[in-house]
Amino acid sequence: MDKLILVRHSDTEGQHEDSPLTKLGVQQAQVLASFLDQAGYKVDRIISSPFLRAIETIRPFAEKHNLSIETDERLEERILSHEPLDDWEEVLRDTFKDPDLKLSGGESSAEAKERGLELIHELEAHAEGNVLLVTHGNLLALLLQRYNREIDFYDWKRLTRPDVFVIQKQGGEYVVERVWED
Repeated sequence: MDKLILVRHSDTEGQHEDSPLTKLGVQQAQVLASFLDQAGYKVDRIISSPFLRAIETIRPFAEKHNLSIETDERLEERILSHEPLDDWEEVLRDTFKDPDLKLSGGESSAEAKERGLELIHELEAHAEGNVLLVTHGNLLALLLQRYNREIDFYDWKRLTRPDVFVIQKQGGEYVVERVWED
């Protein structure tokens, strides 16, 4: 794999897997497609979370370039808990401090990161060209920790919808660049 392009989905109407993009999110998806074109990123393969908001985010770009959108469950949104959480943001912060913290019916940061990295390791070993992954904010931040261990809760809070990071190996080391501009 030459470049890995990580994309966070656009603005959405909710957190359910079938939640569509808002009107703003649809506009953001169009802007994202133009941005990727203008930046000159040749994309050979697109893999997305199966959640509707992720697929809708990359669909304009994929259609313009006649690329199929593969889905992979390892890119799904992380579930903190199956119980409603009034203080979900505080709990999320705690999961960045303690990656093994796991609530009832939920997934720890370590577990979510492991499933996402499993896909990335497969791509590093077998994929050719540039691969674009579309996922969700929490998982995106956890995946970025592979390349920068300092990524934390506050970096997650600064992510935008959408957001784009490009990762490539240079001189034996990975270089991560946030290329999206609000």
